[in-house]
Amino acid sequence: MLYDLIIIGGGPAGVAAGIYAARQNLNTLLIAKSFGGQMTRKSVDIENYPGFEKISGLDLMQKFEKHLRKNKIDIEIDSVSKVEKVSGGFYVSATSGKQFQSKAVIVTSGADPRPLEVPGEKEFIGKGVSYCTACDGPLFGDKEVAVVGGGNSGFEAAISLHSYAKKVYILEFSPQIKADEINQKLAQKYDIEVITNAAIKEIKGKDFVDSVIYQDRKSQKLITLNVQGVFVEIGSQPATSFAKDLVEFSEKDEIKIDPKNNMTKTPGLFAAGDVTDVRWKQIVIAAGEGCKAALSAYEYIINHG
Repeated sequence: MLYDLIIIGGGPAGVAAGIYAARQNLNTLLIAKSFGGQMTRKSVDIENYPGFEKISGLDLMQKFEKHLRKNKIDIEIDSVSKVEKVSGGFYVSATSGKQFQSKAVIVTSGADPRPLEVPGEKEFIGKGVSYCTACDGPLFGDKEVAVVGGGNSGFEAAISLHSYAKKVYILEFSPQIKADEINQKLAQKYDIEVITNAAIKEIKGKDFVDSVIYQDRKSQKLITLNVQGVFVEIGSQPATSFAKDLVEFSEKDEIKIDPKNNMTKTPGLFAAGDVTDVRWKQIVIAAGEGCKAALSAYEYIINHG
């Protein structure tokens, strides 16, 4: 089957694109390995999405998905391995071996957690090292844990973890904390210990994490922090490998788009959300960018048959 449009990704940008594509009566397929993206990796409440004074990322994403599924749109739960430009449109290959064809494509694959890339990190994934507070936080009841990263994501993860853990540390590489003041005040309220100038050197343990070693960037001393969990919150990296031959990247490996219509350097290939070089990474912005990309794709399809 030749689709009018294929959307890759099930986060806010992908869902919004799917809703708007369906409303334009485009024959659309959305491919996603799961719904939610980064929203569902965090259990903290969202308080800045219009219409909801407070809602969890999981609850908001469930509402997104329910809304999407009320529209006429095909959905494949799968990962994409490659996007190819061909005569008349695109081939999209899935890791399952399935292949789909469309006149246009919107990439909304979001971003994956950025790893620390220190000894012990890979070895202890699932054994004390985590990138998902919502997924793994409850497993650390009455334990001491460290969150690596002093931005809003790190502080929000730590605030969430305080409900389970006996003690929570935040380790930040820079001398200054980057989180919003409201998050810093909450961390103080919950007795979360913040350590700045901390360069992570190694994660250690036997069968499970039992410590993290960091270097004090002022004194240059190596310090061992006895913790049973390490939550990595140092940002994300765009999930773009499947389209690398068709797009131009920023210095952060984000897909460069025309801000007017979300088109990449390849005609008919659009991108939206955190996978792009749009400046602000926010749920409401990702949803708006998905809408914009869908309307632009509709215009492209109408004009190019």
